[in-house]
This record gives sequence, structure tokens and C-alpha cells, in this order.
Amino acid sequence: MTTPVAHKISSNLAQNKRHILLAVLTVASLFLLGCTVGPKYARPAVPTPPAFRGADDAAVSSPNANSLGDENWAQVFHEPELQQLIQTALANNFDVRIAAQRVLEQQAQLRIARSQQFPTVTVGGSGVGADLPSSLGSGIPSGTISAGSFNLSAAWIPDFWGLYRRQTEAARAQLLAQAWAQRAVRLTLVQQVATAYFQLRALDDQLAISQETLKTRQQSVELTRTLEQGGSVPLSDLREAEELEYTASAQIPQLEQQIQQQENGLRLLLGQDPGPVAHTDPTALNPPPQNLPTGLPSRLLERRPDILEAEEQLIAANAQIGVARAQFFPQLSISGSGGVGGDSWSTLFDPSGKLIYGIGSLAQPIFEGGKLRGQLQLSQHQKQEMLIDYQKTIAGAFRDVSNALIAVDKQRDARQQQQLLVAAAADATRLARVRYQGGATSYLEVLTTDTNLYSAQLNLVTTEEGEALSLVQLYGALGGGWQ
Repeated sequence: MTTPVAHKISSNLAQNKRHILLAVLTVASLFLLGCTVGPKYARPAVPTPPAFRGADDAAVSSPNANSLGDENWAQVFHEPELQQLIQTALANNFDVRIAAQRVLEQQAQLRIARSQQFPTVTVGGSGVGADLPSSLGSGIPSGTISAGSFNLSAAWIPDFWGLYRRQTEAARAQLLAQAWAQRAVRLTLVQQVATAYFQLRALDDQLAISQETLKTRQQSVELTRTLEQGGSVPLSDLREAEELEYTASAQIPQLEQQIQQQENGLRLLLGQDPGPVAHTDPTALNPPPQNLPTGLPSRLLERRPDILEAEEQLIAANAQIGVARAQFFPQLSISGSGGVGGDSWSTLFDPSGKLIYGIGSLAQPIFEGGKLRGQLQLSQHQKQEMLIDYQKTIAGAFRDVSNALIAVDKQRDARQQQQLLVAAAADATRLARVRYQGGATSYLEVLTTDTNLYSAQLNLVTTEEGEALSLVQLYGALGGGWQ
């Protein structure tokens, strides 16, 4: 059942809300006639080459040709060990988690900036009560005294010139820039994990070569020692054989150190404490496929996250010019309040005690010592800076792809030539040992050819590593890995 007091409360609240709503709607109609100052954003025209330098023409002959950058990382790196490492890193890496938090922070910044476009509404009330004794003296009323009030207020600064809309536009562009920065972090992480894994497998192969070489040289030392004790060869031959043995044995602990440190670095990328990781895949350093598709250079502008991040920064800078321009125009602020009050609970919501008022103010900057013009010039210069940075980022992306394509081609040639060198060095070492055992040459020839073979074998692993890393470089340069 509705009491008379409750009926008064609801009636007065509804009446006050209608007055405030009418005022808000009146100003809103004026607000819709406002405009947004400042330049509208248009993507800068950036000339793109018809093809990447170093690319196979067949790979980019069709506008719809696929690009290696469109592939998911699991379709590019087929090693199960590497796939597991990348998956773990994307889930646990500290930089990826930090980038995700930065996106959330920018979402909150956008919400703050957008809130300025709307009115603020507050509700409040006050009350006082006292029970005064009769002993206070003559002239002072005694008994219970009470009073109270209830009010609803609203304030709004209409965005006639688009000041707050431009600020929201800038905040939204910053949010998108941060989202692209997060994807750039993921791309970089895929590259880092793949690079660390291939480097680790190269160290494994070099360690295996050193251990096998050490065994061979230890056998050679034993044979030479037997010959020296029998008087067939001089002591200098034994010392030269020992020199070869110690060269290989000294290399092993250095490689083991590098392997363990590389494992620790890889574990950091995984978001884990130092420790071992799996790296036993024998096919890790196999040559990558030939004729890798690169797509059209113009598509790179839509795929590389660093380019898209730079463009969003440019959009934000363009919006800030509108913010600076809006400061030159008058700003209107409107506020209104409605409430009721009384000296007792029964009269608190009496219509005769209502109070409704509205205030409007208009302020036009006249002189601020050049501050407003300085802010406008600053925003214009910052936009020009962002434009140059955008152009630089695109130019750097084209360079990255070209360098990666050249590396893929040249590393393949280097690996093929190094394989021939290893075969020739192995045969030269075999012939030198045969000649030495037959007494046709000195041990110096064996020393020289064996040293050359060992160096050639290690260099072959280095070129195989470089060829594997060229695929990682190309995939990252084409913008792959963040999807």
C-alpha cells in the first residue's frame, strides 16, 4: 500500500527529473548542430615497389599469390620440439603478458576519454537533527529540531567543436596501436624462439663433430706414440698429434658452456627458470624449401604489425590537431539541479519546498600568451614526425624482406659450396694419413689437413644454421607469426 509520504517522494522526483531531462534534451539538440574541427585522416600515399629485391618473379606474379607471411607458424616450422617451445612461449612469455596488460590499460584510457562526452549526474541529500534541552536559557527554542534536503544534479559541457570526440578518436587509435604492438611482440617472440632453437641445434652438431674428432685424434695419438717408441717417427710427430687432440678437447667445454647458456636464454623466453630444454630433432637444420612465396609488396602494409602500429600512431597525432584547434573556440558549460527540503520528515518532500535552478556559462579564450597557438603547432609537428616514422617503418619493412630473400638465396649457395669443401678436406685428410703411414710425407701434412677438415666441418654447421635462420628472418619480415 502506498503511503502519502511515498507518493509525494515519487511525484516530486518524477517532476524534477522531467525538468532536468528537458534541459538536457534542449542543449543536446544544439549539440547536434556542432562540428568537429581539425583535419580528417587519410592514409598517406606511399609508393611500393612492384616486387621485392631478391624475390623470384614467379612467386609474386599474381595479385592473389599467397605469402609465407600468411601462414601460421606451425605450418612453417615443422619440428615438433620447436612447435612445443613456441606454443609454451606464447602462453607464458613475460613480454607477451606485459603487452596484453598494456592493451587493457589503453582500453581503460579510452573509456576515460570517452566519458567526457556525456553529462555527469549526481544525487545527494543532507539531514540534521537535534534534541535541545529547556535549560539552555530564555530565547532559545527547546525540543527536537530536524531539517533535511534531497537533490538531483546534472552538469554537461557540450562538445560543439569536437574536443572530446577528437580526444576519444586519439585514445581509440592509441588502443589499436597498442593492440598491434602486442602482435608485434608475438611475432618477435616466434622469431626469437625459432632462432634460439636453431642456434642450439647448431651447437649440438658442432659438439658432436668435436667429440667425434677428439676420438679420431686420440686414436692417432696412440698410433703415433707407438711409432715413436719404436723409433719409426720423431718425437715432434707425437707432439703435433697431441696438439690436434688438445685443440679438439679444449673446444668441447666451450661448446657445452654455450649450449647450457643458450638453454637458459630459451627458458627465459618460455617464462621459466633456467634449465634444460628438448633439442634432439635431427632434421632441424635441413635446408628450407625453395621458391618461397612472398606476395605483393603492397600487401605488406596490411600484414606487418609494426607498420599498422605506426599508422595508428599517425591517426592519433592527426586527432590531436583537432583537440588543439578546438581550444580556440568558446566552451559552453551547463549545470542544473533540483531538490526538495523541509524542517521535518513530514514536510521534507512538500512541493512548496522544492528548488530547481540551472546555470550556463560561455567562455571564449582571448589572450593566453601564445599557449593555444603553441599547442596547435606542437600537434602539427608531432603529426609530421609520426608521418615520417610511418614512412620509415614501411621502408624498413621492404629492406627487411629484401635482406631476408637475399640471405635465403646466398646462404643456400654458401651451404652447397661448404659441403663440397668438407668433402674435399675429408679426402685430403685421408690421403695425407695414407702418405704418412707409407712414409711419403711428414706429420705436418696430416696436421694441416686434419685442422682444415675440422674447421670446414664446423663452418658447414654454421652455414646450415644461417640457412635455417634465413627462413626465420624471411617469415618475420613478411609479417608472419602473430596470428
